[in-house]
Amino acid sequence: MTQMSHTSFSGFSHAAQQAQQWVNELARDLCWSEPSAYRLLKSVLHTLRDWLSPAETADLAAQLPVLVRGIYFEGWQPTKAPACKRTKRDFIIDVRSDFGYDDEVDFDTAIGAVFKLLDRHISHGEITQVRNSMRKSLHHLWPAD
Repeated sequence: MTQMSHTSFSGFSHAAQQAQQWVNELARDLCWSEPSAYRLLKSVLHTLRDWLSPAETADLAAQLPVLVRGIYFEGWQPTKAPACKRTKRDFIIDVRSDFGYDDEVDFDTAIGAVFKLLDRHISHGEITQVRNSMRKSLHHLWPAD
């Protein structure tokens, strides 16, 4: 029993370290505070999740670290149809409304930083599938292949 508890706690600690690493990387990339980077990561992940089909949502989630996956799925309603709005402007508005209005934030740059973070940590094949499921107007926010 002691071994199992140690293993479970070790896995939890590793998951926390991975999530913290993602937030730290994003904060460093944007020169932001960690709380603001976390808020942005959550806002972009929620918007992305709501724009994808349930199958694509699950495929992307499978590659996220455990705690980041929890953030991604927080509040998700799988029976709700993917967002009908599909323009870059609509995506940015959705992120901005979830993040909270801040006239100091360049949301194009901020969203691009989250997509670059995903690109660094998620397989190329999965990123390609996600990009291809998005409108062409959003493709330039993703890192170039």
